[in-house]
Amino acid sequence: MYLNNAKIIILKIGSSNLVDSKGKLKEKWLQSLAKDIKKLKKKGKEFVIVSSGAIALGKNYLKIKQKNIKIEMSQALASIGQIHLTNIYRKIFEKNKIKIGQILISLDDTEQRRRAINAKRTFENLFKLGAVPIVNENDTTATSEIKYGDNDRLAARVAQIISANTLVIFSDVDGLYSSLENKKIIKEVSNVDEKIYSFVKNKKNYYGSGGMKTKLEAAKICMNAGCHMAIANGKHINPLSKLLKENICTWFLPKVSTLDARKKWIISSIGSNGKIYIDNGALRALRNGKSLLSAGITKVEGVFSKGDNILIVDNDGKESARGLTSFSSEEINKIKGLKSDQIEKILGYSSKSEIVHRDDMVKL
Repeated sequence: MYLNNAKIIILKIGSSNLVDSKGKLKEKWLQSLAKDIKKLKKKGKEFVIVSSGAIALGKNYLKIKQKNIKIEMSQALASIGQIHLTNIYRKIFEKNKIKIGQILISLDDTEQRRRAINAKRTFENLFKLGAVPIVNENDTTATSEIKYGDNDRLAARVAQIISANTLVIFSDVDGLYSSLENKKIIKEVSNVDEKIYSFVKNKKNYYGSGGMKTKLEAAKICMNAGCHMAIANGKHINPLSKLLKENICTWFLPKVSTLDARKKWIISSIGSNGKIYIDNGALRALRNGKSLLSAGITKVEGVFSKGDNILIVDNDGKESARGLTSFSSEEINKIKGLKSDQIEKILGYSSKSEIVHRDDMVKL
């Protein structure tokens, strides 16, 4: 059982696990989870909780029953509900002698390397203090363009950043079903391919607002980062104890990886700021472990700055690599197709010869 060997465990708790259909807290359930965590912390395990529920609690507090709410109003509701959510965790976890800390994370915090490292240090120091970090997306300031929009991928990105061993996504189903009719669970997944995606197509509503598709996207991040991930039913009392005892879930197995922490962060990026199209010669060079030079670039798509995470694609648009660019999109447009010794003359200043250095690149 992979959970037994994990030292750092992330639990993603959805709104349906935490709040009932009337918007009220499932207090008995959360108390049982706190007892599970207390028991496992005594065995030396560290926990992070990525929790939904702020907007639902905010709506309940203000007695709002409207379902479809604009993002601006959702942000206001989240700011109200977040206070209640944190106080709920503090009250229940303190009864079990567990300290908590609150961390609000935006997409920018994980997609910019320096901020991601700062976040990692905060988590590490909370562990030293014996506290359980309670994480949520910073809904109050994020716009639709810079939002995760789901806590599944947020939890996976946190798992990658802090080198967690296991992420458990508590859902309202027992796992990933190969057939909804007979509820047959896929026990283990070693590769999230088209066959796996075919099991969840057109079934979003069945799996709730986040949907199983976002859970598969989270699984890919975890697998590339060397982290196990489970989709399990979180509706039971003492959900962790039940999972440990019965192992009813779908496990996504980490890929054997020689990537260092920096490259794991690069490949786990949620989006990209642009694309660089390359010719066949540059494609062969990348496959042989070389850096990307200006001579092999045919086209630039998007607007990005030096240091941004970009995709490198062939002329058919197939993704070949992901990396951090040493030049802005404006600069690359001026020097694409040119030899490296021409860069200084065109730009008017000296710079690196590599557009994306191999140390800042991961092949896809």
